Amino acid sequence: MQKAQYTLINRKNCKEVGGNGIFDRYQYPILTAAHVPLSWKYHFDPISNPYFMERIGVNAVFNAGAIKFNDKYMMVARVEGSDRKSFFAVAESDNGIDGFKFWEYPIVFDTYENADTNVYDMRLVQHQDGWIYGLFCTEKRDVSAHAGDQTSALAKCGIIRTKDLKNWERMADLKTPSPQQRNVVLHPEFVDGKYAFYTRPQDSFIEAGSGGGIGFGLSDSIEHAEITFEQILFKKEYHTVYEAKNGQGPAPIKTEKGWLHLAHGVRNTAAGLRYVLYMFMTDLNDLTKVIHKPGGYFIAPEGEERVGDVSNVAFCNGWILDEDGKVFIYYASSDTRMHVATSSINQLIDYVINTPEDGLKSLSSVESIISLVNRNKESFVAGQGSDKSLTV
Repeated sequence: MQKAQYTLINRKNCKEVGGNGIFDRYQYPILTAAHVPLSWKYHFDPISNPYFMERIGVNAVFNAGAIKFNDKYMMVARVEGSDRKSFFAVAESDNGIDGFKFWEYPIVFDTYENADTNVYDMRLVQHQDGWIYGLFCTEKRDVSAHAGDQTSALAKCGIIRTKDLKNWERMADLKTPSPQQRNVVLHPEFVDGKYAFYTRPQDSFIEAGSGGGIGFGLSDSIEHAEITFEQILFKKEYHTVYEAKNGQGPAPIKTEKGWLHLAHGVRNTAAGLRYVLYMFMTDLNDLTKVIHKPGGYFIAPEGEERVGDVSNVAFCNGWILDEDGKVFIYYASSDTRMHVATSSINQLIDYVINTPEDGLKSLSSVESIISLVNRNKESFVAGQGSDKSLTV
């Protein structure tokens, strides 16, 4: 088993053939339940475990935050046990596309009585104040639900911070005007001397209800963070990839053109909810002003990615911008495993600025295609009809 896991962890990952010019997918998942240390699951003493049984089951590894730390590519992954309880664990890689190996122990952080039944989906951000923050969903049963209802839950945003990814300090949970909060992200810089948050207000644990959309709010403090007003900067929209729900993915990346955002959008289908990733850009000086919003999805689950515990889901809460402009996008598929896609900051800026917006009706989609066809004709004529111009 150790040899098999060593082979798995050290398997080289290769770019998939083809692609769309925007990003490259890779052949293999980079973190799965099979990557979890054997010492987390088995007791190796033949006396106490004569049948070599798995004592603690691990179901999935997914929805990881990401950060570059000490020249290593780090993911803080959501590890879900067979008991449905999730926890966080650090996995590191030298190159960001393969060789991810978990640290010896999962993350432990201080808590308070009855704080959480379950924790998951951490967003990591290196903040301007010098701390690395981890924002996650803290969930527990809704005590107002009737006795026979064991599914209704309350979701809030938990906040922890660290300097070394090993020792974590817990802050008070974020307070907002919304009944439920999931997918909350901390902006990496101060805004008017305050901490800025991207939120996702919801009326209930699952349904957005009258709430929803990507919100924005400010707090004077991080130790006792409280947002008194949430402004929706990206709302849900009928017959789009974000018609049912949408939420911020990782913290945005600052570029010379604006803040680059990666988000998830949800729509309902006959086969259930479908989660995809989409992008947009906000103004450098006004974080609530969306200046570019390419239509459609950026990444959607394909092939085996569509199969898992919660099928037809692509979800991202971690990406890394390298010093050379390369971007590592860490996304999970179907609440089961982690993948990586790579692009560059220039490619992503080009994609966000030059991809047509969703015209919100079929005619607009056709008009965008006709416009592109005509532009290609013009380019052909300008190139004096050479085959080379078409090839390029």
